[in-house]
Amino acid sequence: MRFACAFFFVLADFLGAFAEIYLRFVFIVERHEPELFRMIGEAVKHAEDLKQLALDDSIVSLNRENEDEARGKLCSELSKGVSALIDLSWSPWEEAEHLASEAGVPIIRTALGPQPLVAAIDRYLESRNATDAAILLESEIDVDKVLYELLGRSNTRIWVHAGLTRDSARALKTMRPDPSFYVLVGGSGFVMETYKRAVKEKLVRRVYRWNLVFTDYLDLSALDLSSVVQPTMILQAHPEDCCRIIASKDCTCSDSFEKTQATLNSLIAYLVDAFGRIDGTFMVKARVDCGDVHSDMSDTKEALHRIFVEDIDNNETVFYWDQERSGLFLRHRYVLSSYKPDSGLEAVAVWSANQEYRLLPGVTLEPLKHFFRVGTSPAVPWTLPKLDPETGDPLYNEDGQPIYEGYCVDLIQKLSEAMNFDYEIVSPRSGGFGRRLPNGSWDGVVGDLTTGETDIAVAALTMTAEREEVIDFVAPYFEQTGILIAIRKPIRKTSLFKFMTVLRTEVWLSIVAALVLTGFMIWLLEKYSPYSAKNNPGAYPYPCRDFTLKESFWFALTSFTPQGGGEAPKALSGRTLVAAYWLFVVLMLATFTANLAAFLTVERMQTPVSSLEQLARQSRINYTVVEGSSTHQYFINMKFAEDTLYRVWKEITLNATSDQAQYRVWDYPIREQYGHILLAINASAPAIEPEFIHIIWNRYVHRQCVSRGPVADAETGFKQVNDHTDADFAFIHDSAEIKYEVTRNCNLTEVGELFAEQPYAIAVQQGSRLQEDISRALLELQKERFLEQLASKWCLHSNAVWFGSSDDNFGLGGVLLQAQREK
Repeated sequence: MRFACAFFFVLADFLGAFAEIYLRFVFIVERHEPELFRMIGEAVKHAEDLKQLALDDSIVSLNRENEDEARGKLCSELSKGVSALIDLSWSPWEEAEHLASEAGVPIIRTALGPQPLVAAIDRYLESRNATDAAILLESEIDVDKVLYELLGRSNTRIWVHAGLTRDSARALKTMRPDPSFYVLVGGSGFVMETYKRAVKEKLVRRVYRWNLVFTDYLDLSALDLSSVVQPTMILQAHPEDCCRIIASKDCTCSDSFEKTQATLNSLIAYLVDAFGRIDGTFMVKARVDCGDVHSDMSDTKEALHRIFVEDIDNNETVFYWDQERSGLFLRHRYVLSSYKPDSGLEAVAVWSANQEYRLLPGVTLEPLKHFFRVGTSPAVPWTLPKLDPETGDPLYNEDGQPIYEGYCVDLIQKLSEAMNFDYEIVSPRSGGFGRRLPNGSWDGVVGDLTTGETDIAVAALTMTAEREEVIDFVAPYFEQTGILIAIRKPIRKTSLFKFMTVLRTEVWLSIVAALVLTGFMIWLLEKYSPYSAKNNPGAYPYPCRDFTLKESFWFALTSFTPQGGGEAPKALSGRTLVAAYWLFVVLMLATFTANLAAFLTVERMQTPVSSLEQLARQSRINYTVVEGSSTHQYFINMKFAEDTLYRVWKEITLNATSDQAQYRVWDYPIREQYGHILLAINASAPAIEPEFIHIIWNRYVHRQCVSRGPVADAETGFKQVNDHTDADFAFIHDSAEIKYEVTRNCNLTEVGELFAEQPYAIAVQQGSRLQEDISRALLELQKERFLEQLASKWCLHSNAVWFGSSDDNFGLGGVLLQAQREK
């Protein structure tokens, strides 16, 4: 600062020398910046007044669409003499650099727009491992300047636009992949208004993703940042840099400060001073003939560059020399601050333009999470629309996307915690899980991955060869899925005397007759036998039981109980009768107990069918699938395979020669069941009056399958199964949804074994690095048994044992079943 203030006083000692120097600068200006013509003139006049010497200048307007015209103009000006070429264009003009190099004329570049600040924020973004960024600037001119500045020099993929309109906001929302960072560059007024518009357009959602770059020199402490809703990074040049540019010790730079004019003034003054420091023996101006170029000012150029290099370590100079870019650029001191709505501003990094970006000592930035769009599609119980607990209506987020819950949603949340990323769940705009369209493209979840709409797909997505051609799959997260059969538990008649049905009526009548006959015979033998206690009291001096007719019947009845009938008759004939009767009672009790146990067990465990083969062979139970579902397609594909195999077998058999006798067989060796199943599923029931259905069913159709065709959705399929209380209707569907529905509806049960097994897997874009990361995360979750916990939570474990329906709770069978359940 002291050097800048004393600069003009020191120059007074050299005014005589400057008076003898005649300098001529040729400026190269983009044709889109005509306002620079006036500014250059004012800057040259300012330098003349300051240095008390005469300067000459000429301006070449660069039209990149017609560079030949600009070259002619440049050659014309160079032929009049030149001290230095000052390139104010947006990117180096190769023709000017070539001529200057051959003639030894110094060529000096500089940046008059937001390029230095954009380059500074680019350094910060690279430290954050940014892959892409969206940059919003004040004008189209600034857009061009920034593009020329960053292209080829930045490792970040950029999208640049002037301002934020409704269309550009829509473009940012639909951009895929989403920009990792957003950068607003301009004056404080433009930056804050644009940020407010971004908040209104719902673009500001994640922490530290928006970066505000102020090109003016306002004090941030005096700026109203209350509209900043998320933690944000703010970059600006130090406010004191403004005073250095205008060589003032104490100053205040307002919003109307002409930064471009002040920069030009300071640049030309510095160049004049540098030429004044060159040895007087060197040529300071030369004429250049483009047709015959001679290197007349090479020594002057080298001397000038040495002066620039010497001044690099002098922090008091306004400019620093960039040898690689052959330019003089403002020696800004950049201040990077972190702003949090709850804690305010905090400076995290301060560095000079000619230094590398670095954080302040002891400062550590919060690690940023990656953001991924996760595609999914509704499927029970993998991805369920979340419902309002009061109204039952589906819930939606602020973007109109449905809010989900389910196995996949829990898995996404756990993966985000394990891999430290933020996410947004996205539903496909068209289609479900994904199918190939006639034009070769894909819709649904797979289509969103191929177009870049989503980064990851976590859904009930099966691995197929077709899909693997366009996307990459991760290791399966659920392998026990396929197709199952759901059927209703039949409603059985209940009775308090259900145990009586164990034995036939004739058996019960025989038992009653035996009881009556035995009781009568005991009374008769006790009354007339000479050896009974009644007729022979001397043989039995102690009191004995008197077997009256009533007592005899009671004895016969209580003999069926564990306590027995009590005291037996004394006569040998009576005891022989009782022994035979007791043997009969033991046999009857054993038979009843065995039959009762078998009856209750078989009744609870018996199912109408136990496999797909049995379902195909029987004719009592109707069945259906969801039309157009993967299950429906499975049967279509299997029928096609059967037809193909039959056609091949027929061709081989009919065309077999004498040398191919092994192919000549009478019966077709492969069972054709899928064709029959598909035929039954797709058949439409004729319109029959309800009162005639039962007659036709029993007399004419003889219980043949009369299907109602595929159903529109799974809810309809489960409803039809539930309505058939005689367990004569089955629903063939996805195993996971059937298991989930069985846990919600106690009237339903799953029968048979799982078939057509296919694993569900997470998918990513082809070549995505996420494939390996997600695979490792899934392995860790498997070690922690998290996937098993999810399967238990969402009822995905097998539960094929039929314990009977809730109607069995009446009668003895229900009592035994309820006791078993309570255990």
